[in-house]
Amino acid sequence: MDYARRHLQIGWWSMLVFATLGLVLESLHGFKVRFYLDVSNDTRRLMWTLAHAHGTLVGAINVLFGLTLRVSPSIAEARQQSLSKLLIGATILLPLGFFLGGVSFYAGDPGLGILLLPVGAMLLLAALYSIARAFAQPPAEKGSKRSSRSSRP
Repeated sequence: MDYARRHLQIGWWSMLVFATLGLVLESLHGFKVRFYLDVSNDTRRLMWTLAHAHGTLVGAINVLFGLTLRVSPSIAEARQQSLSKLLIGATILLPLGFFLGGVSFYAGDPGLGILLLPVGAMLLLAALYSIARAFAQPPAEKGSKRSSRSSRP
């Protein structure tokens, strides 16, 4: 599977979806929609703003991961499938947790949907850690032909 292409697609589509959500939220603000702006709906406004921001950010992380795989395909080669699953899970669960937390809330506390957030956050942190670890390891040598050529007179 071409994981680079997959994450470029997921990333750009995610950024489109969450940038559109941001535009919708700005429209709700601009038209002074009480469902969104009333003081009693502060939690909703915060949760949905965080869903927009985190969704856009995780979309950008997917694009960066896709570009990283294009530039350095050997990085985390053995773990690309698991890294892909971690990032996709984070892309879905992180903003969804914020969004659902704002759909229904109780006395200023987010709704039960917020329980998806820590799961998505842990998936994202696990993916970022694995990617960083892959870059921390020295690149594998491509054989000793290179060193034997340089030693010739």
